[in-house]
Parts: sequence; C-alpha cells; structure tokens
Amino acid sequence: MKLSDSHLDGNQDAQNRRRQIDLLLSKYAESHLHPTNEIIHCICVPAIVFSFLGMIWSAHPLAACAAVMTSLIYYFFLSVRFAIGMLVMSAAMLVILQLLPQAHIWKLSLLIFVIAWIGQFIGHKIEGKKPSFFEDLRFLLIGPLFVLGFLYRRLNIKY
Repeated sequence: MKLSDSHLDGNQDAQNRRRQIDLLLSKYAESHLHPTNEIIHCICVPAIVFSFLGMIWSAHPLAACAAVMTSLIYYFFLSVRFAIGMLVMSAAMLVILQLLPQAHIWKLSLLIFVIAWIGQFIGHKIEGKKPSFFEDLRFLLIGPLFVLGFLYRRLNIKY
C-alpha cells in the first residue's frame, strides 16, 4: 500500500487483518498436522493458558486480568471473532480461578503448566517437528487461536 492509499476505507484494513491471521494459522498448522498432536494441543493449550493465568493470578488477580486484556488487544487486531471467543474463554478461566481455593492456585497452576508442556513436547515428538514458537514467539499467542479455530470450524463460525 502506498502512502497515497491511506484514505482507503476500513475494508482494506479488515482484509489485511484476515490475511495476517490466516498466514499465522497456516504457518502454525505446518507443525501441527498429526491427528494425535492436534488432540494433545486441544487439551494442553487451554491447560497452559489456564495455568499461566493461574500463576499470574497468584501474584494478583488484577495482573491476570491485565494479561487477558493485553492479549485481547492483539487478538482484536488479528480477528474480532477470535477476540470475542478468547474473551469468553478467558473470562471463564478467570471465574474458575476466582472460585478455586486461593491458597492452592499457585501449586495447582504450576503442576498443570508442567504437565501440559510435557504433553505439548510429546505431541511434537509424535509430529516430528519442533514447536512453532521456537521460530517466532508470537506463536505462543496463536496456539490458543489454532485450538479455538477447531471449535469455530465445527460450529461453522467464520473468523
């Protein structure tokens, strides 16, 4: 896009965002083709997100909320529909963290985090490819969208 094209309407911006998310998901999918690895990721990625939020929550609940809001801003620029899905998922996780015995969240989150990452690496061993985030740390934020994409496709929701 040339500087003189900056007057284009929001449709061009929306197309660029869609292309960006499609490119990121496509690249992420390259190392997530084996059905067993996909199943492992559908279990372990949400567990990692939950446990990561739990560890932050243990420091302070508002810090966990800030982490969610920060990631949602990034997701919003990639896809509004993915951002809405992640808002729902994140809100559910924060509610669960609120309901859990606060004294146990740190230890429980750490345990889930370690087990889920072991699962992820087992999945990549089965896949025969290294995790995408080894090449680009953005893929740590794309993983949850990849998993959410399975649900969206099943429900025929466009993103």
